[in-house]
Amino acid sequence: MALSKNRIKYIRSLELKKNRKANKVFLAEGPKLVGDLLEHFACRFLIATAEWLSEHKQLPTNDVTEVSEEDLARASLLKTPQQVLAVFEQPDEAMDTSAISRSLCLALDDVQDPGNLGTIIRLADWFGIEHIFCSPNTVDVYNPKTVQATMGGIARVKLHYTPLPELIRSLKDIPVYGTFLDGENMYTQSLSTNGLIVMGNEGNGIGREVEQLINRKLYIPNYPSDLETSESLNVAIATAVVCAEFRRQAASL
Repeated sequence: MALSKNRIKYIRSLELKKNRKANKVFLAEGPKLVGDLLEHFACRFLIATAEWLSEHKQLPTNDVTEVSEEDLARASLLKTPQQVLAVFEQPDEAMDTSAISRSLCLALDDVQDPGNLGTIIRLADWFGIEHIFCSPNTVDVYNPKTVQATMGGIARVKLHYTPLPELIRSLKDIPVYGTFLDGENMYTQSLSTNGLIVMGNEGNGIGREVEQLINRKLYIPNYPSDLETSESLNVAIATAVVCAEFRRQAASL
């Protein structure tokens, strides 16, 4: 069946946040990603090649369209379309700040790059971190590039957009960590199994207002320490290094 011009236009319009927000939907592409998300999100509609549909007989939506690779390419936002594209409904997630007192959570202060956010969600999924609290200016989790970069992690990690200063002030004596050049060597500190790890903007790091509320300042040392090196790490890479050390220490308890 040929894909209508209106549906192609609608799919491609979801590249813009205002259209995703107005329709409360998001776009996902590719067999692995769509397969993961079909188990967790309501599917508004799905388009796929005959090859993909022949391997997936039972689908949780009645709005399924078989398309040619050419039609899929016209609708896809990817340079190389991958057999299937689906539009999912955005869930209504209630923000549960109590999770910070009983588990390890992440906070993102104005992270702007969709790929970085998606990678951080994927990392959180890997390290068993179920909640990420984002400043209002952090890039939209439903940006198609972010969704693709999560590699399915978006199905298991909950994101909440909220003013971080207000959130941190409400935590009282719960540990709040952040990485800074003048922080304490991360590998010499005793790290908790609960609390909030704040990661900052790609260019400016953690904002001043949030920095003043952080009660555990950490530093990721380069090696060897006297070697001239890059000024800083990419925020997603830094998140991976920090989370790995938290989980290493937790495993040794």
